[in-house]
Amino acid sequence: MGNPLKQLAGETAIYGLSTILARIINFLFVPVYTRMLTTESYGVVTEFMAYIAVLQVVLVLGLETGCFRFANKEGTDPKAVYSNALATVFGVSAAFLAMMLAFAGPIAAALGYSGYESCIRYVGGILALDSVTAILFAKLRQEHKAFRFAIFKTVKIVTETAVNILMFFPFASFCAARAAALGVSPEALATSDVWLLHFVSPVPDFTYVIFAVFVSCVVCGLLFLPSLVKFSFEFDSRLLKEMLMYSLPLMVAALPGIINDFLDRILFRFFDTGSEAWRSSLGIYQAAVKLSVIMSLFIQMFRFAAEPFFFQRASDRGSKTLYAKVMEYFTAFCGLAFLCVMLYIDVISLILGRDFREGIGIVPIMLVSYMFLGMLFNVSMWYKLSGRTSMAIYITLAGLVVTVAVNVIFMPAYSYRASAWAHLASYTVMFAISAFLGQKYYPIPYRWGRIAMVFAGMLGIYGLSVWLDGIWFADVAVGASGAGAVALKLTVHTMLVALYLGLAAFIVRRKNPVQLES
Repeated sequence: MGNPLKQLAGETAIYGLSTILARIINFLFVPVYTRMLTTESYGVVTEFMAYIAVLQVVLVLGLETGCFRFANKEGTDPKAVYSNALATVFGVSAAFLAMMLAFAGPIAAALGYSGYESCIRYVGGILALDSVTAILFAKLRQEHKAFRFAIFKTVKIVTETAVNILMFFPFASFCAARAAALGVSPEALATSDVWLLHFVSPVPDFTYVIFAVFVSCVVCGLLFLPSLVKFSFEFDSRLLKEMLMYSLPLMVAALPGIINDFLDRILFRFFDTGSEAWRSSLGIYQAAVKLSVIMSLFIQMFRFAAEPFFFQRASDRGSKTLYAKVMEYFTAFCGLAFLCVMLYIDVISLILGRDFREGIGIVPIMLVSYMFLGMLFNVSMWYKLSGRTSMAIYITLAGLVVTVAVNVIFMPAYSYRASAWAHLASYTVMFAISAFLGQKYYPIPYRWGRIAMVFAGMLGIYGLSVWLDGIWFADVAVGASGAGAVALKLTVHTMLVALYLGLAAFIVRRKNPVQLES
């Protein structure tokens, strides 16, 4: 079957093509969002996206992972597995969409967005389409059709990008010109003046972003139509019951997990320091989180490839030592991602609009938080591989308790800074609990000493950069001093990144490596 680490790396790279493109394009739009949207409007986008992230976990019912489990189970027909999963998710999503369409008005009023009922409908459509296509994308991953997966994901993000560009530039300019011709303000334009105003606002605001996501989901759904037409549905109630018994605990466990990731966005409404400006605080926080995109990007692309990889290698001789080796390389690469952001933060921060830059101080906290989240994914495979999925519920609930406690206690005083520390505290607690239980129920020979050395090397290099900056570059600010001084600072930081690469390679590849059994 070839080198398993090379196979995992190869598929991670392919999945990463679309994921990288999506994140890069989304990242490139941050300068647009943070310059053409107010901090308040960007905060509204963040709030809606938090609701979408949480509700999608419910609608998919944990069947993505369930499909991997049962499609690889001896004596089970993979077609029947995906047929059952697809039919179930489609039914649940259709019912949810019908409710969102029927009660768009009351929901918008309850959230304080009266007059924006269309956004509630878009959210319903986004969730229904994304949930159904999640099963179809899982099928592509199971079949190792990484290129098709990447192409479909790429088309989706390109569509979202195109709609965003059309909305923020030609459409906004057209509305302004049309309003000037009529002698009114853009806000006073009626749908009879511009047909597209049935769907979005006449001036750039959060409706543009939500509408673009909705259109991209529609296009993505259409891409799967040829496959669905040829798909032979095979319903098996017994199999579905087994799948749900396995998958629903994962959904229940993932729900507090995803709530843990996005709850802070929702809590801003209730606990932020300035209740009258909580949306602005949320917008600033989200913009700073976007600067951590490199770390979260790698974790996401790794996860796409790693989950089916771990399941398919579970019965191989030496699989546990393989998982341990993967953890070491993963941690080392996360350390590189951390340094690539923090050692060039002076330049990277210019991506944000001026009103959003005050939140940059939380970037290192979020980077380390995401690092622990990725390590948590590695150590949490034990309960999926051993079938003890119910244990995930207790682990994620522990993390959720930490998130709630830190945000509720400290957000009124420290706003989004409390949210960043809550992420770090929560992921660290879950990682520690999962690692401890994993060694008890499904022991994997992780070499924690090496992992700790990689982590210490990362923090040591970062600390050295801060110390050197304080001695040599205290007065250097991008755009404020000579280009030579800035170039010297970046050169020194680049040398520090190279030093880390050598150190990490020495740690993970030094003598007495893990010997993978054939």
